[in-house]
Amino acid sequence: MTAHGPDMTVSNLDPLAALRWQVEAGADEAIAEAPIDRFALPPKAAKPEPVAAPRATPGLSEAPRAVAQPDAPRASAAILQAPTYSATPGAQSGEALQSASSLAAAANNLDELRAALAAFDGCALKKTATNMVFADGNPAARVMFIGEAPGADEDRQGLPFVGVSGQLLDRMIGHIGLTRADSAYITNVLFWRPPGNRTPTPGEIGACLPFVERHIELIDPAIIVLVGGIAAKTMLARSEGITRLRGQWQTYETPRMSHPVPIIATFHPAYLLRSPGQKREAWRDLLAVQAKMDELGIAPKPAAPAP
Repeated sequence: MTAHGPDMTVSNLDPLAALRWQVEAGADEAIAEAPIDRFALPPKAAKPEPVAAPRATPGLSEAPRAVAQPDAPRASAAILQAPTYSATPGAQSGEALQSASSLAAAANNLDELRAALAAFDGCALKKTATNMVFADGNPAARVMFIGEAPGADEDRQGLPFVGVSGQLLDRMIGHIGLTRADSAYITNVLFWRPPGNRTPTPGEIGACLPFVERHIELIDPAIIVLVGGIAAKTMLARSEGITRLRGQWQTYETPRMSHPVPIIATFHPAYLLRSPGQKREAWRDLLAVQAKMDELGIAPKPAAPAP
């Protein structure tokens, strides 16, 4: 193969000229003369020779021996699992869950439950939140709403659903004759705001769950409405998304409850603000709640006109 004439081959050119000619000819990759098998396993590294331990000098105390370091700590096999009707707390430590269960079970009224939560240090969210968000509404109400977690506005005021999402929730329940002042009681599955409104971890949910369960037992509602996917998955112990869980009546019961309670899930108002096309489905859920109230003989205030 010639480059510039019959007696001038590529091998006769200087290296730079040869490289320039190959680039102009379309070469775009340099390869070795012999192929490389990149699938071949690398040779095994030789095992280091064991180092003999030094012998103790007669008349002197034996030199201290090196102690083998244990492996990285593993999760304890004694981590408690939540009951079948509750969400699995996952990585939550056994001590924290036992403490939460003991404190919650000892509360005989809402004031004692609030005080128990204030004294509980087993949830890391408490260290980063501004306020504990316990509940709002009428404790004697027959309809209990359980949301997901406090946001920035809730963290500042210490009340659930007080931001833009809360304003939408008030309008939603108002259309079926409920108000938080008289006929609704509102809380969350988490009592402290996750930093940056991030998704809570299973451990954080597990730490709060005994208090949520005791909260329900003390309120003794006739109907429970779960607001949002995290609340639905936690209280129903299901893994499906909210689009699959919403609008279906199920029952909820703990060992300390005298009877099961009908429970239903619906979309979170924050999701409806981002996806207004789902408001129709949320309205159907509210109508199902209204029908259940009529079935159970719960008389709310006169319903507002439909949106």
